[in-house]
Amino acid sequence: MSVSGLQPFIEKGLIERIAVVFFDTENVPLERFIFKLSVNQSCGSMVEDADLEFSLRSFLIKLSVSQPLTSALSQDCRWEIVGYFRMLPQADMGNTAALWIPTDTKQWQQPPLITPIKSMSSEPLNVQLYLEHPSLSKTMKS
Repeated sequence: MSVSGLQPFIEKGLIERIAVVFFDTENVPLERFIFKLSVNQSCGSMVEDADLEFSLRSFLIKLSVSQPLTSALSQDCRWEIVGYFRMLPQADMGNTAALWIPTDTKQWQQPPLITPIKSMSSEPLNVQLYLEHPSLSKTMKS
């Protein structure tokens, strides 16, 4: 539901990044999988859905081999999907825009360590996937 709720915003180029964020029991982010998106609006309907689906499927398979890059998560952790908008959606985007709320997620005080995982360039969609996790100093701020 969350990803399909983002689809109209992705198609209009309003979404810059989508993150899958894992939290500990105190709502502190443990790690973030960041999908950085770029949509070429000029391609329009010239792209075959099957071609794009194949490219995305091969891209996402890479996630299963990224396990050694991640830390072991506890059984009581939680996760959420976060959409980073280039600009706030307008009211004329319909009811879907009203469903998205600003996050109050705690942030890392130090810049995160970034581990590139995979990138894909398949018109009209370009995706970069990377993992963010806290630097050695895990001090947090609200």
